[in-house]
Amino acid sequence: MLKKKKIPQRKCVVTNEMKPKKELIRIVRNKEGEVFVDPTGKRNGRGAYLTKDLEIISKAEKMGILDRQLNTAVDASVYEELKQYAGGVSYEK
Repeated sequence: MLKKKKIPQRKCVVTNEMKPKKELIRIVRNKEGEVFVDPTGKRNGRGAYLTKDLEIISKAEKMGILDRQLNTAVDASVYEELKQYAGGVSYEK
């Protein structure tokens, strides 16, 4: 009998919905206090997940949800990068 492969689930910090990890974007704050988008989902640091949706990213920015989750001020450039990922524009650093 074939075993089903377990799909990792994560919770979006805005909607509180559990979704497959691939459908979310991870934002990380490392020990130095830098906040950045983690497209691989494997970088070290405190992470928070957002759904890949422009409305949800805008809501997170307006309400300051990422600031609270990561215990630091999140720069506007991070939100711009998130909007690029959600808009379908993909690039690797």
